[in-house]
Amino acid sequence: MFIIFIIILFVAVIAGAVYYISYLQNAHSSFDNYYNFRGCTSLVSKTDNYGYCKLQDNQTIEIVRCQNNKWYLNGDTGSQSKCGSLLG
Repeated sequence: MFIIFIIILFVAVIAGAVYYISYLQNAHSSFDNYYNFRGCTSLVSKTDNYGYCKLQDNQTIEIVRCQNNKWYLNGDTGSQSKCGSLLG
């Protein structure tokens, strides 16, 4: 019985990980998806490579498109080299 519990737990963890990875990939796939993922409430401005939006607490954030055509919060990429050539 304990072995069955471990197997079920393992399958549940794997399924959860697959779902979370899929969720994140979808969130980064377009500006609109990332806008919603970050919880933006209003759009300030947008170009093909970046956009600004306001959060519920009235904070403004910048969302940028990187060379891999994925969208990130400016500064979240760890290295601006992934996004630098598209900004400007």
